[in-house]
Amino acid sequence: MTEHQPSLFSAAELSGCYAVTPKTELEISRSALSAWKQRIFDYQQQVKQQLPMQQGSLFNWSDQLTSNPAPDVIDPDSLDPFGLPQQNTEFWRWKAEDAGVAALYFVIDYEWPILLYVGETVKSNQRWKGEHDCKRYLLNYRQAHYQYQLQSMLGIAFWSQAPVQTRPRQKLESALIHKWRSPFNKENWQFWSTPFIGS
Repeated sequence: MTEHQPSLFSAAELSGCYAVTPKTELEISRSALSAWKQRIFDYQQQVKQQLPMQQGSLFNWSDQLTSNPAPDVIDPDSLDPFGLPQQNTEFWRWKAEDAGVAALYFVIDYEWPILLYVGETVKSNQRWKGEHDCKRYLLNYRQAHYQYQLQSMLGIAFWSQAPVQTRPRQKLESALIHKWRSPFNKENWQFWSTPFIGS
């Protein structure tokens, strides 16, 4: 005699609660992936080379005005995402002492290097807990590299001097997305024909 355990829920009640989706490979060839990264690298290298020079002044009052801008007004050209300390993209899994600070963050493939994503947060240690679309893009990106045995070195860098107020921080984030044309930000998907945003 076999024991039968009754179900608490009917099949109709359980439908839609979970689904197993078949794993599909990303539809991008090895050469297309390499060419895509090369185009982004070339563009971002031009951006790095075109950073404006800071002009000094003969008069102290002028220097004071330029060194003490209005609060929360930051020149996007003064920020170099590639020069910030690198962290693992799984940082959010580690136990943090506090919630963190207002920050901008940059997801970078340090192998090339190319800036893939620009984001902003009010709590740097909690931003990626839970759902975040960029985690899926990184998974797809990593899988494509694994599929073709190509190297990648994904990392994240935080800039903790970002404006505390939300609107100025978002305005700076937007300026940096536009400047670097980071391909994982939706504002630039059409520009790069970003292939990693699918489910």
